[in-house]
Amino acid sequence: MIEALVKSLPEGRVLTDPDVVDSYARDRTFLEPGKALGVVLATSRDDVVTTMRWATEHRVPVVPRGAGTGLAGAATASEGSIVLSLARMTAIRELSPADEIAVVEPGVITADLDRAAREHGLMYAPDPSSYEISTIGGNLATNAGGLRCVKYGVTRDSALGLEVVLADGRILNTGRRTVKGVTGYDLTGLFVGSEGTLGIITSATVRLRRAPIAPPATIAAEFGSLRDAAAAVSAIIAAGCQPSLMELLDRATLKAIDDWRNIGLEDSTNAMLIGQSDASDGQAMAALMRELCEANGASFVAVSSTPEETEDLIGIRRMAYEAKERLGACLVEDVCVPRSALPDMISAVEAAAARHEVMICTVAHAGDGNLHPVFIFEHGTPEPPARVWAAADEVFKAALELGGTLTGEHGVGLLKRRWLGLESGPVVTEVQQGIKRVFDPLGILNPGKAI
Repeated sequence: MIEALVKSLPEGRVLTDPDVVDSYARDRTFLEPGKALGVVLATSRDDVVTTMRWATEHRVPVVPRGAGTGLAGAATASEGSIVLSLARMTAIRELSPADEIAVVEPGVITADLDRAAREHGLMYAPDPSSYEISTIGGNLATNAGGLRCVKYGVTRDSALGLEVVLADGRILNTGRRTVKGVTGYDLTGLFVGSEGTLGIITSATVRLRRAPIAPPATIAAEFGSLRDAAAAVSAIIAAGCQPSLMELLDRATLKAIDDWRNIGLEDSTNAMLIGQSDASDGQAMAALMRELCEANGASFVAVSSTPEETEDLIGIRRMAYEAKERLGACLVEDVCVPRSALPDMISAVEAAAARHEVMICTVAHAGDGNLHPVFIFEHGTPEPPARVWAAADEVFKAALELGGTLTGEHGVGLLKRRWLGLESGPVVTEVQQGIKRVFDPLGILNPGKAI
């Protein structure tokens, strides 16, 4: 069956060697993939169209992937599937300073788009922690967030239009190039965050923003407790500081980073808050954030005075996940709660860790209430132990009870499906499954994921 696909695409586009296929079948989770039939290395929209027409004809599941940096299992291969890699579609087709937009293919690395935009005094605002290795297509598929979410929003807020190949190979264009547009249903917003279950994104028109004129001002504050740090976040938001970044790291995360890179962690430091302002009065905002941190119990606050110092402070946050991976296998979650509920959610995570005797390292996009509790268990274990799942159950239920959601930016994938019914309810589930049937009547697009 796969020979027909091999013959219909240019030489070298389809890989079938089992070891090579296996290397494309995984994302960054611990999940074991199913055995895929092969991998398509798409370099153009036509490759995707050909693949989807073949898949529809032969009823073969297709699992799209970008760089494989996902943390929810959405790019994990299913049994008997074709993995469709879009990582080689790397063209920035257009960058228009006048319209402040870019048209990009899905394999463009997030940081590369931002660097290209900055050559014109612009920036691409979404910046997930993996921005140096994650792709725009993957960001769109999961509606990725990032460190600047608190001011600029998630990927959906920067997506204006999409080119999508549907399950049967038809091409759908959504959205627009204009800043405003309300013609018809918002199909662009529907596809962003759909995790490859509705169609394959082959091009995106994204909004660019004016880059800050001056280097951003950054603070790093140390606290004796997470609750004090969370209270400082609330005070900073209430004071109207409008930070462009507001990140919180707990003691376990800081210890993992310190053991790896020796950042000089003090015994009394149980939380660190990293805040940033890219406003024209950024230094004044940083000074105010410093005062508010000290008023809420910070034992020490550093304020950057050079771009190099800013990069060093932000670098601490970006090292967090790799530092945790050194401790063991990671079950990574990303609950989101109203900002006012952040202290209570932090307490719930700490209580779950103590009750079930599980190591949980937590970082948070604190400015928008998005926490990343990472449950650590032994390397080589195929499945998290029962006590880890029990702690995760408790954390998710606490988030929902506080008016929150199961995922703020990583997506549902495979990992969160066990909790999905707690948030969605039967009516939402029925409607979403109906939408899925409209776009993918045969159920071949990333089956078993997201809904």
